[in-house]
Amino acid sequence: MDEKDSAILEQLIEDARRTTKAVAKELEIPRATVHDRIARMEQRGVIRRYTAVPDYSQLDLGVTAFILAQFGPHEGLSQRDTAEEIAHLPGVFEVHLISGEYDMLLKVRGHSMEDIGRLVVDRLRDVRGVSRTLTCAVFTTVRE
Repeated sequence: MDEKDSAILEQLIEDARRTTKAVAKELEIPRATVHDRIARMEQRGVIRRYTAVPDYSQLDLGVTAFILAQFGPHEGLSQRDTAEEIAHLPGVFEVHLISGEYDMLLKVRGHSMEDIGRLVVDRLRDVRGVSRTLTCAVFTTVRE
């Protein structure tokens, strides 16, 4: 990737619905060049997909929290198995395997902190392999 590809990608990250014409005009690059570069980035997997980013507060999921989860080994159960099970829980939006004292970082959303609490107490802690959790509530999101 060169500077032109990076600039095009930045434009698409900001708004994936921008037309090649608008990107070309903003970056002062010919439209055909923008189109070809986007196609190449898609083929190489630099651009994996285009997606909508909802306003979760309008979907009644305005409360966000990050949860650190510790893996406690169980016979025949891997950390990846546990992470996969967690990923399918309603309200869980991201699951990352991380280094450090905790083994997984989860991003969860709910209607209220009580909703998040039920997710943690009634569902997450019942997942085989989860030995400990630490929940951090989000006050406000500056950039996502």
